Amino acid sequence: MILRPYADRGLLVDLPSRAGRRALLQALDGRADLEVVAGEHSVLVLAPPGRRATVAEELRALDLTRPVAADGAREHTIAVTYDGADLAVVAAVWGCSPEAVADRHASISWTVEFLGFTPGFGYLVTDQELPQMPRRDSPRTRIPAGSVALAAHYCGIYPQATPGGWQLIGHTDATLFDPGADDPALLHPGDTVRFSPSWP
Repeated sequence: MILRPYADRGLLVDLPSRAGRRALLQALDGRADLEVVAGEHSVLVLAPPGRRATVAEELRALDLTRPVAADGAREHTIAVTYDGADLAVVAAVWGCSPEAVADRHASISWTVEFLGFTPGFGYLVTDQELPQMPRRDSPRTRIPAGSVALAAHYCGIYPQATPGGWQLIGHTDATLFDPGADDPALLHPGDTVRFSPSWP
C-alpha cells in the first residue's frame, strides 16, 4: 500500500492488486466520517478536516491480506437483448459468432470493480480470460441508456444517454441510476452481476 497526500484532506491509496482494493473498500464500508472514491488502480480517501494524518495511520494498520467476505455484496440478474450495433465487431475479436458472444457473455459472473464516468456506471470485471476489446476509433455522440458494452477488460451498462466509445453488444430495460431513490445506484463495488440473454 502506498499513501500519497491529495489536496488538503485527501489520501490517494495505491494498491497493486484487485483483491487489495476490494479489501480496503470493505474495511472502510460504513465509515461515515470518510468519503471513499474507488478507481481502477487506487482508492481516494477524504478525511475530516485536520484528521488526515490520523486516518493515514489507520489505513496503514489495516490487514488487507485476508479474504474479502461477501457480506453486504448483492447479486443482480439483468436481462439483456443482444442486438448491439457492434456485436459483429466483438464476435470478430473473440473469434466466434454473434450468438456465441451472447452465450459467453451471459455465462460469465461479473463483479463491480468500481463506479465512474457517469452516476451509476459500474465497471464490471471477470476472472475469466477474455481478449482485450478495443474502443471504437470514433466515439459515438450519443449512446442510449441501458446499452451494454465492452471495452478493454471491462463490461459496462450506460445508466443515461451519453457519448461513449465502447463496443455495444446489447441493451437492457433495467434502471441503473434513479436520483429519486434512497439508494440511487443499482450497482455497488463488490456486487456480482449475471446477464440473462434474449434475442430481438
